[in-house]
Amino acid sequence: MSIDWLQVLEWAAILGACFLAGGINVIVGAGTLVSFPILVFLGFPPLTATIANTIGIVPGSVSGVAVYRRELRTHIKTVRVLLPASAIGGVAGATLLLHFSAEVFATVIPWLIGIGTILVMAGPAIKRRISTAGQDSSAGVVSSADPSIRGEPRPFATRTALVASVTGAFFLGVYGGYFSAAQGILLIALLGITSSLSMQELNAIKNLTVAAVNVIAASVFIMVSPELISWPTVGLIAVGATLGGLVGGRFARRLPAGLFRVFVVVIGVATVVVMTVR
Repeated sequence: MSIDWLQVLEWAAILGACFLAGGINVIVGAGTLVSFPILVFLGFPPLTATIANTIGIVPGSVSGVAVYRRELRTHIKTVRVLLPASAIGGVAGATLLLHFSAEVFATVIPWLIGIGTILVMAGPAIKRRISTAGQDSSAGVVSSADPSIRGEPRPFATRTALVASVTGAFFLGVYGGYFSAAQGILLIALLGITSSLSMQELNAIKNLTVAAVNVIAASVFIMVSPELISWPTVGLIAVGATLGGLVGGRFARRLPAGLFRVFVVVIGVATVVVMTVR
């Protein structure tokens, strides 16, 4: 029995790309921009590649959540506020994908990621300006702003910040269910401005919400359009992404806040460049 070396090379390419994608997803959240192009290059139709990628990266996303379980326990009530919004958005986004081509977002995604990257860079300065401007007027609001998350470190200084975070989580859930590229960068950018969470805490919540969106989108695809799923490809993606997620998660937890921010910015800029010149 002869070995089909071309097939073996394709499998190796998928495993390698998805290992890298799984690590990047856990660290910042732009791994789709590594795995998706490889699948298309190997001849998969864009819709099939998007669905296989979404389903396959679920185990990797879950492994990233496991690595950050300590941070998540600390902010469990905050998660309960943001997670439902992301989940509902994920259902809407996955449903839209089955009715409209993923190429609809092609011209918009680089702009969104670019804006998100700028916000990640400018986040600390923006938060300082907002805090300085509203310090006197909000003194009486902070103590009662978030009754829904009382009893744990309060990440949102005002109800406006809380509402903006929940609304943003919903729309990013729609975006993630439709085309998940760099959803994590955008969520880190949003919460980095609206909350007082540290970079590691932001990454923990990002990993959980993105994983939830991936699980929900994958469930929609499996139930609604199983004929579009390439299960052997999903299996390869799952193995690579899971291993990459475990390695990437352990690496991410060792990053200082400043270096973490730099890493997010580098990935964001690279993503914009890749998507603009493709």
